[in-house]
Amino acid sequence: MRNLLFILAAACLFAFTVIAAAQTRDGESVNVSGTWIFEVETSVGSGSPTFTFKQDGERLSGQYKGAFGEAPVAGTVKGKEIKFSFTVNAQGSDVAMTYTGSVETERMKGKLEAGNLASGTWTAKRQQEKK
Repeated sequence: MRNLLFILAAACLFAFTVIAAAQTRDGESVNVSGTWIFEVETSVGSGSPTFTFKQDGERLSGQYKGAFGEAPVAGTVKGKEIKFSFTVNAQGSDVAMTYTGSVETERMKGKLEAGNLASGTWTAKRQQEKK
């Protein structure tokens, strides 16, 4: 009987450890600081903008550089979820660009809303620093 209780206790402890480790892995935060090359596909066209991010805790700042010129970026990173936005001038009108998605260390992917003009998807890859 004591052996059975010991085995049950050990099995419960093992299960708890596996569950806790999985939750930690899923809940880990990432750091997106650096330069990222994006591939964007929308209903009105595609592009390859570059974003340079600086992450401070959950706060995200940075710079967009692409077909609409350059613009400052602001957003958040919570766990592996990212959201950022910036405003560009498209054909004489200011358009708010909002990106939402998920981060996996060296890659990201998600959705884009370009005001009322377009929506789309995006993927990104961290640019490797030159040595």
